[in-house]
Amino acid sequence: MHKAKRVSIFGYGTTTKPLAKHIKNAVFYDDKCQEPYGGVNGSFVRPSHEFDANHSDLEITSPGIPPSNPLIQKAQNLISEYDYFADVFNLKVWISGTNGKTTTTQMMQHLLEDKGSVAGGNIGIPLAMLDQKSPIWILETSSFTMHYTNTAAPNIYVLLPLSPDHISWHGSEEAYIADKLKPLTMMKSTDRAIIPEAYKDVESPAAIITYRDEEDLANLFEIDISKVKFKGAFLADALLAMAVDKLLFDRVDYKKINNFKLDPHRQEEIKDSKNRLWVNDTKATNIDATIAAVKRYEDSFMHLILGGDDKGVDLSELFEFLKEKKLHIYTIGTNKEKLSTLAKKYNIKQTKCKNLISAIQEISINLTNKEVALLSPAASSLDEFRSYAQRGDLFKSTIKCL
Repeated sequence: MHKAKRVSIFGYGTTTKPLAKHIKNAVFYDDKCQEPYGGVNGSFVRPSHEFDANHSDLEITSPGIPPSNPLIQKAQNLISEYDYFADVFNLKVWISGTNGKTTTTQMMQHLLEDKGSVAGGNIGIPLAMLDQKSPIWILETSSFTMHYTNTAAPNIYVLLPLSPDHISWHGSEEAYIADKLKPLTMMKSTDRAIIPEAYKDVESPAAIITYRDEEDLANLFEIDISKVKFKGAFLADALLAMAVDKLLFDRVDYKKINNFKLDPHRQEEIKDSKNRLWVNDTKATNIDATIAAVKRYEDSFMHLILGGDDKGVDLSELFEFLKEKKLHIYTIGTNKEKLSTLAKKYNIKQTKCKNLISAIQEISINLTNKEVALLSPAASSLDEFRSYAQRGDLFKSTIKCL
């Protein structure tokens, strides 16, 4: 860890606050701060405009702060929390991708906890709170974090498939993908990476294992898919977690992976009082996640709720996929006009709804026991909700009242 005397930390939030336990007299600069005040563990919190690079030896940023922020623009010694803890001596597994990285991280921790592993990063536990004596850190790693990381690198890098996401933050799809591939360029020859075949030509000192799909993954690591209970989008998550267990400890534990319990809000099935099937997939905040959910239920007619904050992504790819499916779309959120225009262009039946509750009410009028009602928005929830979880909870509570 760095021994700089004057450390500035950008953002006073969940990820950064625990850094004050490791950094004496840390000064936080936060856009929400109006007047200076004392922070946690003897730190100080100041308004962002007070930051002066001439009075700072090191700057650590919260990963969510975009490159356009004045704090980032002024910084002269900027690092990520990953860089700050780069010299913690243990084996580090980074997991990234557009969809499934949280579940893959959780599944991997479930498989490796008997080896003393701990999980953190974007999964909700900052690196500053992880046990530094743990032999293995399993870190869900966002493109934001990797954008600001320039020295730290994983010993094993697991990358799930990529699709357009966070375009407004990164500036372009190419920049987003570049940040996802960035760790490969900083790894050592003794490190290993498991990545989609689409990126097989990326130069890296590490030993690269590429995969095409779930079947290919299973063959590469000698895993019998028929013995793994997870289907759809969760099968790849399980196989990647099992692949790392195989790489590190040469074992394949079907019983243990099948005992893993999925988090709510990802393809969570609910039956209403009329025994009709509703699926809460509120965590599907981008195109790929929604496509995965639709594929899972495409044997039935679907009533699909779409919409929210799509972060500037071109949704044409989603509608190209949907136009051949048996479904009716119900649009909600700030991008409902955009969705409505696309639905007309692709000749997909649609209903424009005031909000999520009205969408559920519209669907309930027509939904039969042989059909599926699916909330898989392909967009963030932050236009109308505090989180995707709040959106999912409202979906479930409304269904219980039908």
